[in-house]
Amino acid sequence: MTELNLLPLIGIVIVVFGFALRFNPLLVVCVAGLMTGWAVNINFLSMLETFGEKFMNSRQLASFLLILPVIALLERYGLQQRAKSWVASIKSATTSRILSVYFVVRECSAALGLLSLAGQPQTVRPLLAPMALGAATNVHGTLPKHVQDLISAHAAACDNIAVFFGEDIFIAFGAVLLMDAFLKENGIGGIEPLHIGLWAIPTAIAALIVHLFRLARLESKIYQLMNELDQDSKVELNEELS
Repeated sequence: MTELNLLPLIGIVIVVFGFALRFNPLLVVCVAGLMTGWAVNINFLSMLETFGEKFMNSRQLASFLLILPVIALLERYGLQQRAKSWVASIKSATTSRILSVYFVVRECSAALGLLSLAGQPQTVRPLLAPMALGAATNVHGTLPKHVQDLISAHAAACDNIAVFFGEDIFIAFGAVLLMDAFLKENGIGGIEPLHIGLWAIPTAIAALIVHLFRLARLESKIYQLMNELDQDSKVELNEELS
């Protein structure tokens, strides 16, 4: 019986401890890869060649990083404030309506494979959340911190839930292809990615209905919280006067 060599697993140990100690993730992964290559006696130049090849093959995955400096510059020059003031000028705009429209558009775009069309860093934080807050401010005036956090959380949830249920409709999505490959490997035939995408449509519609109902309740929740705040303010004012 050959002796089991556990030394190549050193990369896993490095990743676990590196992330636990909060070192630079890129540095941790690179060191883990180099140490794993050394453990299996791969030539150093071959390792560098492999690193370069994998980077070139997946360089498009890092293209979204170019968006972040642009968003930062736009925020520095008042993107959030402009979004709030623009929404405040629309009298019929409410928090639930804005989030509902975004949810529908986001889920439909995800179903078409346009996952990078929007997202948390490039849309939710600089645009959607300020617009939802601006609509609530237009109706209720200055919002307390816990109400602002509630609206921002729902804005982030809109993007996550819409993408989660919408992307499975797109037959070229990685998870759909993974499910198709898993079924075929286990001898379950007759199922194609198109079938998986079609069966994801009822789930996406159900998620749409449920979340639109939640957003409708959000509007009443905001009214309730602001009314409670007004009542507490009146009680404090009466206590001070008495």
